[in-house]
Amino acid sequence: MVRVGSWLAVSCAALALSIGSALAQSSKTVRIVVPVPPGASTDAVARLMAEQIGRAQGITLVVENRPGASGMIGTEQVSRAAPDGMTLLMTANTYLIDAQTRKANYHPVTAFEPICLLVQSPAVFVVNSASPYKSLKDLLDDAKKRPGELSMAAVGPGSTFQMGFTQMTKHAGVTMTYVPYQGSAPAITAVMGQHVTSAFSGWAVVSESVKSDKLRALGVATAKRIEPLPDVPTFDEQGFKNLEVDNWFGIVAPAHTPKETIAQISGWLQAALKDPDVKAKLALQGLYPVGQCGDEFASYIRRRFDEYGEMIKESNIKIE
Repeated sequence: MVRVGSWLAVSCAALALSIGSALAQSSKTVRIVVPVPPGASTDAVARLMAEQIGRAQGITLVVENRPGASGMIGTEQVSRAAPDGMTLLMTANTYLIDAQTRKANYHPVTAFEPICLLVQSPAVFVVNSASPYKSLKDLLDDAKKRPGELSMAAVGPGSTFQMGFTQMTKHAGVTMTYVPYQGSAPAITAVMGQHVTSAFSGWAVVSESVKSDKLRALGVATAKRIEPLPDVPTFDEQGFKNLEVDNWFGIVAPAHTPKETIAQISGWLQAALKDPDVKAKLALQGLYPVGQCGDEFASYIRRRFDEYGEMIKESNIKIE
């Protein structure tokens, strides 16, 4: 007698193994598209993952920077790619916001298959060390005296950094100018060159400049102080109740990519995050491993998409 259930289970397992093995043994190159310029945390994480997985799995992964339209050009490119696991998108959480504030030819939730939320980086508010501002209060007091003259740079428009900035200025009753950049790296370059007064960015992007006293951190947008900056208060401590800015980076694939392929890539990524050398390199860049994958990551994406929508309304961010 043939046991249909047992035969079906064995067949499905064999199919999953063959698809995963095919991806691992493929002579083709896996592309990781990064929708921002080189130098950003998104780019750094992509290159670190590509290097580690390539070394461990014996496959070729290349990182392609496709910046433009606040990350939407590269994101759309991946949304239209073949769902075969050969094209992936390394993105920050801002891709869930961009499509709600600008015209997009894709839906950030339904156009992609979530793979893993890899790392997060605390959001830090900084000024040039040559500036007279020793505290957030100093800057805001000056902003009250000179409405619209002081500025803040960050990736955008429509990023969580802009939302945090809007919350801060609204609560403080001041008017400052928001200056959007294609990525956090150029935003920090602007404050370093004193083209803007301040900047909001992930710790990973500003860590070296803060450590070398080129930038001064005035506040961290986290629930508690962060280990690298024990003397820098949170926004909550400075009177901005519950002002927190999430800043995470993950990998997604085009919609309809086979679940077996997603599981294979997820396994590679989780193994990479556990590698001691990778952990050390992430720590040096101010990045903290998360490793939230599969259904848990998918559920988180759906929830944050809705929550960001509410935040956009509350922040009165203009829809383009």
